[in-house]
Amino acid sequence: MFKRDIIQSLNDLELSVFNYVIEHADQVLGMRIRDLANNAHVSTTTVLRFCNKFGCEGYNEFKFRLNEFLKKNKRIALGPNDISMIDYFSELNNEKFNATISKMSEIIVQAEHVIFFGIGTSGILGEYGARLFSGFGKYSLFIKDPFFPIPETHLPQTVLIVFSVSGETQEVITQVSAYKQHHCTVISITNTKNSTLERISDLSITYNMPFRINANQVNLTSQVPVVHIIESIARQLNEAKNKLLQNE
Repeated sequence: MFKRDIIQSLNDLELSVFNYVIEHADQVLGMRIRDLANNAHVSTTTVLRFCNKFGCEGYNEFKFRLNEFLKKNKRIALGPNDISMIDYFSELNNEKFNATISKMSEIIVQAEHVIFFGIGTSGILGEYGARLFSGFGKYSLFIKDPFFPIPETHLPQTVLIVFSVSGETQEVITQVSAYKQHHCTVISITNTKNSTLERISDLSITYNMPFRINANQVNLTSQVPVVHIIESIARQLNEAKNKLLQNE
């Protein structure tokens, strides 16, 4: 019901309605539209616009669909992050996602060198990715230092796997651009569709989770989809590697 691409499109007022609905879903079922508007500190027009964005003609239809949704997920105490996670995994079994994962694994299995790169939490995920790939027999390294020196020679047989939530971090863009100048193949995993990182990558996948930034400007966006993507590529990589060995 709560598609992540729709959640990403909500403005600040509509997001207030969404957060209130998620946190008080059972109570909302018994509320009038004016009650919800007052509790979310928005107008009834905003509530209706919110309902329309989720494909409902009016507030009553929205409450009906919300009730059906809660019945299907009655064992789970759902928060905004949980809703987006359910939506992420429900949309995984599609040709585009599977084809992208397969293409990434094919490129990686042919590479002589695999480097994972990210800063902060993304760097930790890069470290995990390098360890996992190496465990599957594809020796990989990771870089968490955004100022790590880049070799002066061309890197045509190197794949750089980059992690960035925003896809706009300047240090990341600078490093990726430098690697591309050395003919390195860039694969990016980012939360933000149409970001600078996605546009300059040779191959990219986005997971589109709601941004979570605390008062100290620390990015707390869920990285569960990233772990899943890493592991999906690793499994495909292992299969591709085994096929190559069988054909030799």
